[in-house]
Amino acid sequence: MPQLCVTVAGRTMEELRRARDAAAGADLVELRLDGVDRPDVAAALDGRLRPVIVTCRPKWEGGAFEGSEEERRQILHDAIIAGAEFVDLEMRAGFTQELVRLRRGRGIVLSHHSFDEQLPDVQEILRTLLSTGAEVVKLACTVRSLVDTLPLYEVAGHPDFRSPESESNRVLIAMGEPGASTRVLTARLGNRWTYAGASLAPGQIPASRLLGEYRFRRIRPDAALYAVVGNPVAHSLSPAMHNAGFDHLGLNAAYVSLEAKDADDFVQFARAMKLRGASITAPFKVDMLSRVDSSDALASEIGALNTLSVNGDRWLGSNTDVAGFVTPLTGRMALKGTRAVVLGAGGAARAVAVALRREGATVALSARRTGEARQVAATIGVTAGTYPPAPGSWDVLVNATPGGSREGDPSPMEGIPLDGEIVFDLVYSPSETALIRQAREAGCWTIGGIEMLIGQAERQFETWTGHAPPAGLFREAVEAAPGWKAGVRS
Repeated sequence: MPQLCVTVAGRTMEELRRARDAAAGADLVELRLDGVDRPDVAAALDGRLRPVIVTCRPKWEGGAFEGSEEERRQILHDAIIAGAEFVDLEMRAGFTQELVRLRRGRGIVLSHHSFDEQLPDVQEILRTLLSTGAEVVKLACTVRSLVDTLPLYEVAGHPDFRSPESESNRVLIAMGEPGASTRVLTARLGNRWTYAGASLAPGQIPASRLLGEYRFRRIRPDAALYAVVGNPVAHSLSPAMHNAGFDHLGLNAAYVSLEAKDADDFVQFARAMKLRGASITAPFKVDMLSRVDSSDALASEIGALNTLSVNGDRWLGSNTDVAGFVTPLTGRMALKGTRAVVLGAGGAARAVAVALRREGATVALSARRTGEARQVAATIGVTAGTYPPAPGSWDVLVNATPGGSREGDPSPMEGIPLDGEIVFDLVYSPSETALIRQAREAGCWTIGGIEMLIGQAERQFETWTGHAPPAGLFREAVEAAPGWKAGVRS
């Protein structure tokens, strides 16, 4: 099984050592000496609890070290002599071959980082790295789309790189948010380990999330692949829920986050990776309707889908947002005859408006782009209202925009009196948005977006697996997710 390497840094040796010893769940720890004021190899290694990789990355390869190359060489030389389990050397450094020979390749991580706009020839670079005799080789490429990550997955399956020797001594990583899956699907890439940490590299994922939400240690090379796709999507709680479900059922499956450049970027990646299913979120719910082979009646009526299921080569679209939205309202308010206003005109707004209309409410869409609101409203059989909705014009108000999804964002109804009965904010992070606070202070009954998120996810999971998750499992997974109890996911 691949290992988990936690990368730590600090401005002082004391900070670095504290972070080193606090790296819970790590199999080994990467000590980034390039960010330390006065690097001290002996202090970095003394009293270590786990194997370490000593790294002193220069600025010219994405690091923070500003000293001379001779100073850097001395630091890395000292780490080798002091017995560090691994020392990371850059392929392009002038002293690399000297230090590789010093240790005969043992314990050497030979790395190459590409930040170019154009992807490098992955196979050629990997062959060059492997020819040096280093124990482990690392290739990290900056990516700007999901499709950009495919060469890494392709080389992992290439016959030239599938021997037990090459699979035990390499690490392939796509840097950037679109490359986050390569940090999770380490076993599929045949990597020796993955790197985790607090965003010390583009797209890096904290160890707590890799272990807790992604269930990293149970992901096998042949795991069936599911995902949530959106832009942005790193904050999503969907991996926590669905991976908890797969784990509970003992299924050989993994669920990852995919930040796509556009719908076609996702489609090409998903087909190449043989994705089995996906949760579709903003801004792709409408665009994906034209990319599936067929869709259920509800998704067609709404004009948007949130669930992709793959049956053989056929892509099937459906929408569980309606059920996910209605469930939290059941028993709280009889919607028939009520006046409902939905803020927004995207895929989520469409689903909510159709759900309210089906329950017998009089529904108006209210969006900043009034022309789009009129067009969508006509398509799904509701009316278009003014933005923002005036006081006294609604009984139920639903925010289906991303407004409020960042900590400190103002309420989309800021300065407007809230005098209806229920305010439902589909934004779930932070757990208490400015709109929810405003509504509570106004005496309205409030519902947070986490209710809908759980409801629609439970139905997605059943669609894919044929099994409903146990009652309460998805809520427990959400509440255990790092950052959730503090009310913020970023």
